[in-house]
This record gives sequence, structure tokens and C-alpha cells, in this order.
Amino acid sequence: MATTADIKNGLAIELEGQLFIISEFQHVKPGKGGAFVRTRLKNMITGRVIERTLRSGEKIEIAQIEDRPMQYLYREGEDFVFMDQETFEQINVSGAVVSDGWRFLKEAEVATVTFHQDKPIVVTLPFFINFKIVDCEPGVRGDTVSNVTKPAKLATGAVVQVPLFIEQGEIIRVDTRTGTYLERARD
Repeated sequence: MATTADIKNGLAIELEGQLFIISEFQHVKPGKGGAFVRTRLKNMITGRVIERTLRSGEKIEIAQIEDRPMQYLYREGEDFVFMDQETFEQINVSGAVVSDGWRFLKEAEVATVTFHQDKPIVVTLPFFINFKIVDCEPGVRGDTVSNVTKPAKLATGAVVQVPLFIEQGEIIRVDTRTGTYLERARD
């Protein structure tokens, strides 16, 4: 157990049976009454952000979380199989934990898996990954209006919007947080 004096950004806590990360906090000492701490908490599972006010000196429970780099191997039904980079142990991570990240999971790609009590709770992909385009309509010659895009299917099955000059077989860099095209890439 810790107190509000131990609060800092990025600290993982358990509150009302759920895991939160402190994204912002502010110690407030009003002229009248007791001091308190205003916090902005992000739920690690759902991503929902809440604001909570804690009295100064109030006890909080710090959650023991661990981030491990793990290599994605393959999909097995609804689960995704990852391998620990140090122990070579393989674990199954449910599709609910991977959530929308599955669209950008490439075999042999290293992701960060966050564990709480030896249970995977969050999978974080690298922010930028290179992908090969497997299906894309050819661009029309002379169509040079700015910001015109077309859909392109990646090797993982995800579809992203790319500029007209991008063709099938090219390698592009994608921002996995937003699912948007960034630039052409070299493999």
C-alpha cells in the first residue's frame, strides 16, 4: 500500500477492482479545508479515462505490472501465440487482449505484452511497422488532385488508405496506433 504522496505519472494502481495508469495528477492545497490530489486515470483494459479526487494521505494500492518483449508467432483460433524473448516460453493471448491490434500483427514481429499477476492484459505494438501491399487498384494517370486516396490491402489482411501513386507489391510504413499510411519504406 502507498499513499497519495507516492503518486506519479505512469504509476499503475488498482482502484475499485480495476487497473488504472495515472496519466496526470495535481496536488491541491486550498486555503480552507484539507489538501487533496486530482488525478486523471486511464483504464488499462478498456482505455477509458476518468477523473478522480483523492484526499491527501489516502491509501492507494499499487498494481504490480510487468512489460515483456514478446515475439508474435501465429494465430490459433481466437488466440494469438507469443514467445518470450528471454525464456522462449510460448503463451496464448486472447483476441480480447490484442483487440484491434490484430490487424497489424506480423509473424516474427516483437510486441510488448503487459502482465498483471502473470496474466497478459495489454499488447502494445511498435508504433511504426513496414508492410507489403498485396492488393491495390492501379492509380489513374493524370489524377493528381491532392489528398486523394485509395484502399490497399496489406499482407496481414488490414486495409489502409494510401495515395494514388502507391502500387501493389510496394512496401509502406503504417502507424499502428491510427492505422494510417505514413510513407513508402525500404525493406
